[in-house]
Amino acid sequence: MKRITLFAGHYGSGKTNIAVNYALALHAQGKPVQIADLDIVNPYFRTKDSAEELAAAGIRLVSPAYANSNVDLPALPQETYGLVQNRNIYAIMDIGGDERGALALGRYRPYILEENSYEMVFVANFYRPLTRTAEEALTVMREIEAAGGIPFTAIVNNSNLGEETTAADIAATAAETQRLSALTKLPVLFTAVKEDLANAFEDSAVLPLKLQKKIF
Repeated sequence: MKRITLFAGHYGSGKTNIAVNYALALHAQGKPVQIADLDIVNPYFRTKDSAEELAAAGIRLVSPAYANSNVDLPALPQETYGLVQNRNIYAIMDIGGDERGALALGRYRPYILEENSYEMVFVANFYRPLTRTAEEALTVMREIEAAGGIPFTAIVNNSNLGEETTAADIAATAAETQRLSALTKLPVLFTAVKEDLANAFEDSAVLPLKLQKKIF
C-alpha cells in the first residue's frame, strides 16, 4: 500500500467525498492518517466541510486558513509539507479540480516523486458534462498531469447522480470505466457507491460512501 494517495478529477467528480471516505477507511484499519485540502480553486465543496467528522475520528485535517469563509486567498498552509515529508503517516491529499487546481500540487512534487510511494488517482464521474466518455475523461487527466507534474497511477469510478443514484446507474458506467483503463493502461482501484448500495456490488472492489449530503 502506498503512503501518499492523491485524488484528483474534474469539478463535480466527487474527489473530495472520496478523499474523506478513504481517509476514514484507512483510519478504521488502524493506520495513522492525515488529510490535506489542496483545493484553492473551488470554495464550495471542500474537505473542510467534514472537519467535525474527521476530528471525531482522530484524523488531522490540514486546510487553508480561510476555507469555508468569504475570504478568497489562494494560499496553502505550511503544514501541508509535513504530510509529504513525514513518512510515519498515511497522507491523503484532495487536489483541486481540473488543471488549474492541480497547479498547487507542483510545489510538493519533488518530495512525492523522491519517496516514490504514492498513488495518483483519477476520480471519474461519467455523468458529468465534460467527462461523459473515456476520451473526454482522458483529456482531463492529461491536463491535470501536465499542470501538477505527477502522472496518474490508478482510476476510481465515482459515477453518480447524487442522491438519486441507483445500482443500475453505477453498473451502467462499468464499461466506460474499463475503456478508460484500457486507454491509459491504469488499473481501476475501486468503484465508489453509496453505503446503502454496497451490497449490490459484492463481487467488485468498492468504497461505500457515507458523508454529508452537500458534498456527495
